[in-house]
Amino acid sequence: MTSATRRPADATAGDPARDPVREPVREPLTLDDFAALARRELPPEVWDFIAGGAGRERTLAANEAVFDAVRLRPRALPGIEEPDTSVELLGSRWAAPVGIAPVAYHELAHPDGEPATAAAAGALGLPLVVSTFASRTLEEVARAASAPLWLQLYCFRDHGTTLDLARRARDSGYQALVLTVDTPFTGRRLRDLRNGFAVPAHITPANLAGSAAAGSATPSAHSRLAFDRRLDWSFVARLRAESGLPVLAKGVLTAADAEAAVRAGVAGVVVSNHGGRQLDGVPATLEALPEVVSAVRGRVPVLLDGGVRTGADILTALALGAHAVLVGRPALYALAAGGGPAVHRMLTLLTADFADTMTLTGHATTRTITPDTLFRPHPGSPVPGSPVPGSPVPAPAYRVPPHAGVPQPGRPPGLPDSGPPYLGSPPPGRLASGPPHLGSPPAGLPVSGAPRSGPQWSGGPASQLASGSPQPGTPPGPPDPGPPTLPRTVPYTDRSHG
Repeated sequence: MTSATRRPADATAGDPARDPVREPVREPLTLDDFAALARRELPPEVWDFIAGGAGRERTLAANEAVFDAVRLRPRALPGIEEPDTSVELLGSRWAAPVGIAPVAYHELAHPDGEPATAAAAGALGLPLVVSTFASRTLEEVARAASAPLWLQLYCFRDHGTTLDLARRARDSGYQALVLTVDTPFTGRRLRDLRNGFAVPAHITPANLAGSAAAGSATPSAHSRLAFDRRLDWSFVARLRAESGLPVLAKGVLTAADAEAAVRAGVAGVVVSNHGGRQLDGVPATLEALPEVVSAVRGRVPVLLDGGVRTGADILTALALGAHAVLVGRPALYALAAGGGPAVHRMLTLLTADFADTMTLTGHATTRTITPDTLFRPHPGSPVPGSPVPGSPVPAPAYRVPPHAGVPQPGRPPGLPDSGPPYLGSPPPGRLASGPPHLGSPPAGLPVSGAPRSGPQWSGGPASQLASGSPQPGTPPGPPDPGPPTLPRTVPYTDRSHG
């Protein structure tokens, strides 16, 4: 790797007393291990560009924290030898419900770039979504791939540039287009601003030229000049007509946008907050997923990205209605740690973990994964979206909570609706013991399990209400302490996995 993208050796490296990065992981066993390895390899400003988020990074942290709070229902003696982890999407079979999300400039992580990522994913039968800002041409990536390729698109002010990319993707065998709909310009990413980050001169957007590429070394400023802020849903039909490819909408978090996307003719919806890199303070993607799935009503597939790090995370997303998930940063972390072979290992670990989780929760195929797989944190409380006993389950059997506007269990009449009830909302008549957060335990019970490795997060949806502040439904008397929070003892950058 070139010196522009590899952390330089220095006297502090490997010295736990002086080096802020942990001791290297000799054999990565988790996706967090790959992140630790990548951080040792990358210059700080490149690490921050990949790992960072917008604003105070509340949404970035929440993406993982919400998954961390979920608990699964195990099954004893499931009688499953090997589960079938495969899914079918847009006419293609994926070996597991996992793909690689679009991330710009893979050469920042390793000089082999996107072709190495495509080859590693293809060897496992998993798809790759190639970024508009790929550091290799669409054609080069296609030659390395052996599994489905999709192309992510931003819409430039010059629509001809975007349409030309779509046609090139079609001609190179890409199977779908993914239109990013949450980015009229990139979010305010404080790490990049403080670092004065610029993409190294030897790394360029290989598929762009002219005005679309001018100034692209500084992504934030470039997006404000080059992206079409007037874009509306009518562009979906034009993109589909010009390319002949199905178009998915990426960046949907609400029922209203999900409905608009389906009406515009999309072939799928990706629930995404841009990895916490766009608008800080929006919901974690797992929080938004039930509302979007409910609005889509099975008309098109729904995917999710943001915060997925384990097989249990994949199963949780499927239980709440997603067809598949996408992982972004972990692919670049693995690429930085060891090139294509490390990406292959990362995906192998993740999919094997998912297969084990399926077996231990009693699922021989992905088709049987429903909200019943998720633990009910309050005795007698319904899993959000579960059907009334005895009622038929329509096809497809995605049982999810109602979207915003539907009264929530336990909410007094007249109070505004705050969205779908998350796992952990109390049953009717029960007072809330804290904000309705995925997996929040009943009052007085300790949080089960330990936080993931790395500095402990104290922000996000479960701690937006300050400890000690009154919470809705809490009777007069001693202040509600809210869910347990942990002090932020080291810089958040140590736990940046989006």
